[in-house]
Amino acid sequence: MKLFKTKEQPCCCKDVDSKKMESVCSCTSDQGIKVLGSGCTKCVALEEATKKAIEELGVDIEVTHVTNFAEIASYGVMTTPALVLKGKVVSYGKVLAVDEIKEIVNKELHDM
Repeated sequence: MKLFKTKEQPCCCKDVDSKKMESVCSCTSDQGIKVLGSGCTKCVALEEATKKAIEELGVDIEVTHVTNFAEIASYGVMTTPALVLKGKVVSYGKVLAVDEIKEIVNKELHDM
């Protein structure tokens, strides 16, 4: 005799079709720099610092700001702002200074 019935938990992704999933998952294969965050002041500050660092380095890399929480979660990021370079999370949870971003970009470009 069961005293407690377990309720069947609804699947959180039952309404997601394969095309939607591909559009979210394809984000990790792209080239460029992404700032992940909701658009708060810290996220905007990281985006501005990143654009300045790229400009100072003279590197031709597109910088985009991602506010879609599904796409942010696809990177495994739970703390924003986060910085993604060529599909790889290189920083999360803090606003980097321009010099720190330049150092990361230089290192990542030489390793790839």
